[in-house]
Amino acid sequence: MNIFSANSSANSLFQKIEQVRRRRSKVHDTNITLAHGSGGKAMRDLIDDIFVSNFDNPILSQLEDQATFNLTSLMQQGDRLAFTTDSYVVDPLFFPGSDIGELAVNGTINDLAVSGAKPLYLTCSVILEEGLPIETLRRVANSMQAAAKKADIQIVTGDTKVVHRGAADKLFINTTGIGVIRPGVAISAHNIQPKDVVIINGELGNHGTAILIARGELALETDIESDCQPLHDLVETILDICPEIHAMRDATRGGLATVLNEFALSSNVAIRVNEQSIPIREQVKGVCEILGLDPLYLANEGKLVVVVGRENADKVLSAMQSHPAGKNSCIIGEVISSPPGIVLLKTIFGAERIVDMLVGDQLPRIC
Repeated sequence: MNIFSANSSANSLFQKIEQVRRRRSKVHDTNITLAHGSGGKAMRDLIDDIFVSNFDNPILSQLEDQATFNLTSLMQQGDRLAFTTDSYVVDPLFFPGSDIGELAVNGTINDLAVSGAKPLYLTCSVILEEGLPIETLRRVANSMQAAAKKADIQIVTGDTKVVHRGAADKLFINTTGIGVIRPGVAISAHNIQPKDVVIINGELGNHGTAILIARGELALETDIESDCQPLHDLVETILDICPEIHAMRDATRGGLATVLNEFALSSNVAIRVNEQSIPIREQVKGVCEILGLDPLYLANEGKLVVVVGRENADKVLSAMQSHPAGKNSCIIGEVISSPPGIVLLKTIFGAERIVDMLVGDQLPRIC
């Protein structure tokens, strides 16, 4: 037998065995144990099986304690970095329209996007409660990767911790994101000026209502799903036709009312919104009336509030309506000079009332 031919056959066999070994699940436990956070083999197998295999990309596969990036590549895409972090503790983990994994990815993408940044890389840090079903963690990781792939970003590093049963509620996720801001874009809540207009990209309150119903504590049934979605592509569409956007923010916890109050305080202006122009589903209004909630404070996970100069309002609105994430966009209000720091709501009856910042929390653990 030719010795080289024999070695080649053996190598091929070893490669096939290695491929089968890698495809085979390394985690055979059905639930998370403290060993999965011990730093030993069980933890390494969990990371390989659940996270590395799902998030696979050239940076993550190095398995270093940090992710490294090529600065030249970043500088070709913009002249500033945007950097943000957020934690996700939503209850329940799975709810109509989304789950904690997709929420964690899209939430951090949106925090970057509203600065005008193009999101590029995310981290993923998880805190697992002892006893969490492995299958639940696998579903969440699959969802995170699907969301990352859809948004064309990479999850490049992370961390895993396990705490004793009862020390946490099943699963918490922290994601940190890095993006690049293109030259000429300077979006800030401090840029808002009188005569600006306020635009929103669709219905309010769907996410908060979906979470409320999913908890099953109320005898209510609706077909409302979370509005969880990435907004960076919509923001890019807006900036392509109008880089002079004054302010942007995604209306998450605290809802539209909190975002508008933050805008008014930052720029020392007043904002007047028209109740009749604010898009809210009748089902959301109905749930709010039954429970005594105000839909202006309900959480959202895919709603973009844009403030732009009146001279650019029509083309920005048209661009937003041309995008799937903004097809229901509409102008809901205007910026006025006084009273400074105040948000006013013109009601459907023609009266005006002050819309204050959220005091307390209408609905905890919604993101």
